[in-house]
Amino acid sequence: MRGPFHSSVTARGRDLPPRPIAAGLNLGAAHTAQIEHSHLRCTALGLSRIGAPDHSPSARPDQLLQRERNLRLHLHAAPVMELLHEQIANTHSMVALTDASGTILLSIGDDDFLGRAARVALSPGANWSEAAKGTNAVGTALVSELPTLVHADEHFLHANHFLTCSAAPILDPRGNVLGVLDVSGDHRSYHQHTMALVKMSARMIENHWLSDDCRHGLRLHFHSRVEYIGTLMEGILALDADGRITGANRGALEQLGLTGAALRRLSLRALFDTPVDTLVDHFRSPLAMPLAVHAADGRVFHLHARFNGPGWAPLVEAVAAAVGAPAVPAAPEPKARTAAGPTPEPGADRAAPCHASSLAALCCGDTRFERLVGKLQRVQDQPIPVLLIGELGSGKAALARALHQDSTRARQAFVALPCATAAADQIESALTRCLARAEGGTLYLDDVDALPLTLQARLLQSLRNRPQAIVCASRQALTRAVQQQRFRDDLLLQLQGLTLQLPPLRERSDLPALAARLLQQLAPQRVLQLDAPALALLQRQAWPGNVRELKSVLRTAVALAGDGAVLGTAHLPDTMTAGLADPAAAATDSYDRTPAADGGSLEAQQLAAMQRAVAQAGGNISAAARTLGISRNTMYRKLGLRATR
Repeated sequence: MRGPFHSSVTARGRDLPPRPIAAGLNLGAAHTAQIEHSHLRCTALGLSRIGAPDHSPSARPDQLLQRERNLRLHLHAAPVMELLHEQIANTHSMVALTDASGTILLSIGDDDFLGRAARVALSPGANWSEAAKGTNAVGTALVSELPTLVHADEHFLHANHFLTCSAAPILDPRGNVLGVLDVSGDHRSYHQHTMALVKMSARMIENHWLSDDCRHGLRLHFHSRVEYIGTLMEGILALDADGRITGANRGALEQLGLTGAALRRLSLRALFDTPVDTLVDHFRSPLAMPLAVHAADGRVFHLHARFNGPGWAPLVEAVAAAVGAPAVPAAPEPKARTAAGPTPEPGADRAAPCHASSLAALCCGDTRFERLVGKLQRVQDQPIPVLLIGELGSGKAALARALHQDSTRARQAFVALPCATAAADQIESALTRCLARAEGGTLYLDDVDALPLTLQARLLQSLRNRPQAIVCASRQALTRAVQQQRFRDDLLLQLQGLTLQLPPLRERSDLPALAARLLQQLAPQRVLQLDAPALALLQRQAWPGNVRELKSVLRTAVALAGDGAVLGTAHLPDTMTAGLADPAAAATDSYDRTPAADGGSLEAQQLAAMQRAVAQAGGNISAAARTLGISRNTMYRKLGLRATR
């Protein structure tokens, strides 16, 4: 009986011409050339297409030595491989990690499609370089240093024709090959998405490696679209204290169109015309917004900087002294205890004191909000899930990020997933990446009640298998979603540790102080203030978009004010000022603060505000969303419209 690695001489003879394109796959000229070049190399090496491959693994002592030499790669790759295998489970496939020589270090997955010999061949210690196994995804990826698919009869050796293999090299921050991540399976189980999953997983491992390398240095996270910062699409640069670029991830090379060697010859100033002390000054506060910079070719990028370790303390202190402000490190040193201050007496229901921390920086004087912050400070280093309930734009994401920054997890990743802004398949892929990236850090799930039921089961299983810090946010109590059978009750029990209700902006007493702080963030080099009529007008608004809407209004006001230092009613939106000249119009246009008898006034107010904004924008949904300070997707969802692209 023929096994999967059976070899025989066919009627076409020993020297069969290579068939570089597998039947039914149209993968392009570049792929064809890559396979043809590999076949030529194999011929030059004297390999026989019909010869029996050597499946014997390296000796046990050699395997232990190889694993020891690649222990760091193994540690970074293992959790990512587990997540990748979850994505391809039941597809008769295996996930393998090799070192830079093509020797397998770790393999996991379904081996039921393999014969006995094949199980040995895909086990740790087996070598899959081109010299050992001919054209195959691992060996060819090592030579080309590119993601490689080798399907069925594209393999040089006949014995491997039953396989389909997708592999991607794993590179260090200087562009050196660390190893290869590979998915191999029965060629009949080929799926075009496998390569995309492998490439994303390899990029996750590379980003973990870079972040680990730079845990005591300066990292720049950037993208041309600010919402892509914190995703796998972002570019990451490592810099020394003089602003010289010492490493980059694949996303940085792709966005900048440079090789790793060319990029390392540049400095931060040459690349973005920005000195290091400007970044340090801007990002001394952990709540600083991304900074917009211009590349040499005129393109605009948005940067977020992280700098840690004692080596940066002198520069932070020097910059702080130069600008006359206290030095606030971008990533606090891990603390052995919380910063919640003295424990209040039993039964005392008062606001906990806000200390110098990221959470405290959000306090502007509202008693209810400060009490909420005090509770978060008490649990910031405890394994307690947090559930934040609040209206759109009320500050749930800011609280989650500040909680992470104040915790002992601050040096690890903060990963946010908006559960209501993508299709189910996109959310599934994003959830996989987030669970891997957030391990040891904090996972933030926004609009968690919008997570599809199938993915809720997946999330519940992942949290049980790999407990991690998690903060969830919703605009309504999840018990309502459970009653409507849109949310799993067992997942709610898993997530419902500390549940907090955020006050909407119209109920907060600190709007003047909050507006002043937002103005300082929007224009840090200027001293701006609102005049009394403008401030009074802002205090009369219902703010369906809450803090996010307020910030959008102030951003526009700053732009309209030009070089002026005082912002007045003339700089506020017409929808706010129209009623100043017509009291009747003001009564019609303003939001009703009195709750309706049916209890649904808030949602009705929000819907009415959106409808008015769309009408005033001439039907332009994007312009209306910008006016309200909310996302375009939210507008479409609330108004029951279909997004067009």
